[in-house]
Amino acid sequence: MRQVPAAKPVAPWLGGKKMLSNLIIEKIDAIDHATYVEPFVGMGGVFLRRSWRPKCEVANDINSEITNLFRILQRHYPQLIEVMRFQITSRREFDRLRKCDPGTLTDLERAARFLYLQRLAFGGQLGGVFGVATDRPSRFSLSRLEPLLEAAHARLEDVIFENLDWRAILERYDGPKTLFYIDPPYWGHEADYGRGLFEKKDIRELADRLSKIDGTFLLSMNDTHEVRRLFDGFHIEEARVTYTVSKQEAKAAPELIVCNRRVKVSLL
Repeated sequence: MRQVPAAKPVAPWLGGKKMLSNLIIEKIDAIDHATYVEPFVGMGGVFLRRSWRPKCEVANDINSEITNLFRILQRHYPQLIEVMRFQITSRREFDRLRKCDPGTLTDLERAARFLYLQRLAFGGQLGGVFGVATDRPSRFSLSRLEPLLEAAHARLEDVIFENLDWRAILERYDGPKTLFYIDPPYWGHEADYGRGLFEKKDIRELADRLSKIDGTFLLSMNDTHEVRRLFDGFHIEEARVTYTVSKQEAKAAPELIVCNRRVKVSLL
């Protein structure tokens, strides 16, 4: 293990782990591993915040826009900054970029487009609407964004990026010294990241496949009767977090952390 400066996600993401990341990372740090893999990395809410780097790190997501952004951040960070240098916050520009086919763009342009849309989309929703607030400045300010991008660029050094189905990632990287952190779409919210990409039957299959791996896994999931039943054979711990739904309303959201071994940390 080598200690490195942690970073933060460079854009909001639906289902990001800001409230749970400290607990999850403390558990990750308590598990001996030489390979760390996230089959559903999203915007890296846990991945980037970790400050201990093992020999091998793998960030995977089926969404190629995510892996392209991370790859560009890792290898072409100065050029990405230049592409975004004169970008402004504009509903018209947001709508134009949302309608644009990313397949017609260069990898640098795709990364800049995706980052712009995620920074400005309401609630960090994929393909969401233009989000505004009267009590804060725009989230797309390069002077404030650049330090986040630079920190992520440094944290992503030597990371392996994959754009594969989660099944292929489990098969390819499983081993006695592998630790998987798994953050799939939650039960009842399978279509939040695109229709047909993940369904309830996939969660059932995931539970079955995780029972057969040689490595260790940590999984975060919403607390439902169905989830408890599917992962009944593993160690399950409750974690209660509070999400702010609006300025006036806070919502308690019980979640579960599932592991195929017992890992006790001080935050529990």
